[in-house]
Amino acid sequence: MPGEQGRAVRAHAQPDTTSTQTRIVVPGAHSMVSLLGSRDELLRIIERAFDSDIHVRGNEITVTGEPAENAVVAQLFEELVALLSSGTVLTPDAVERSVAMLRSATPERPAEVLTVDILSSRGRTIRPKSVNQKRYVEAIDKHTVIFAIGPAGTGKTYLAVAKAVQALQAKQVNRIILTRPAVEAGERLGFLPGTLYEKIDPYLRPLYDALHDMIEPDSIPRLMQSGTIEVAPLAFMRGRSLNDAFIILDEAQNTTPEQMKMFLTRLGFGSKMVVTGDVTQVDLPGNTQSGLRVVRDILDGIPDVHFTNLSSTDVVRHKLVSAIVDAYARFDANNNESAAPHAGRERRRNGHQGRA
Repeated sequence: MPGEQGRAVRAHAQPDTTSTQTRIVVPGAHSMVSLLGSRDELLRIIERAFDSDIHVRGNEITVTGEPAENAVVAQLFEELVALLSSGTVLTPDAVERSVAMLRSATPERPAEVLTVDILSSRGRTIRPKSVNQKRYVEAIDKHTVIFAIGPAGTGKTYLAVAKAVQALQAKQVNRIILTRPAVEAGERLGFLPGTLYEKIDPYLRPLYDALHDMIEPDSIPRLMQSGTIEVAPLAFMRGRSLNDAFIILDEAQNTTPEQMKMFLTRLGFGSKMVVTGDVTQVDLPGNTQSGLRVVRDILDGIPDVHFTNLSSTDVVRHKLVSAIVDAYARFDANNNESAAPHAGRERRRNGHQGRA
């Protein structure tokens, strides 16, 4: 591919009265197919994301449009070239996430976020895919007790398990303990067929699935038999002191405040705890309060305890999942707004009745 050799994308702006034309020169060492995608698949994504006109000839990209948007497009191509230089294969998801990061004007560069390697296993590398995920991973490195609160699909549990496996492989801990409340079973486990483990197993299956992505499946039974990896319901944590362990409590929104206190006080020497949950999906019966909803107020200000909030922008599942999360959030917000005046009228009515 003809073009100038260089280590970085160079952009040249030519001001105009109505629009700006920016010329971007891609270093000749990089394949334009790798940058723009097969049959320009990635270029089409970029074109749809911006109003500016983007024209490619050889290794030169000309962008015509508003100056501010041209600057973002130029920065995007610089980030994509940096990703290629790091050995990252560009995908539609990586391009879309890079666009979102640049538009949100976060201090972190896409090339910094999308090249953080957590764990390489079975031919794939696990990395954060958003700024908040990167901050979550960094918080796990820096703190002893970490809470990750956010909707489904934001990588709360998956990244925590990856960090746990990384810590085990680096001999930072001697074992991994994965737990979650089997709240759906309630007090009705006795009516289900099978042994206790067979009854509880379906509620722990998501944790097994994450492990199978990161550890050779054949070695998991051996590691569990030796106690190096333990997957158990939350009730099994009572009365224990967990030393030199990486402990993950999943689905923590389904703990009561008492259960949350019980779990957190299991922390032993040389251990790390990650608590994950979605406060919008509480399955506790009746008016039972969620331990995850109140724990921030209780632990606020305690050193070495960190809270990470994830949102729909961090969802790494199908694109529709992010849209569904946002739709439910809007629905809940509208319902809360409409319910507030009704509650006020009820209180005033009850007050009049009390004075009658």
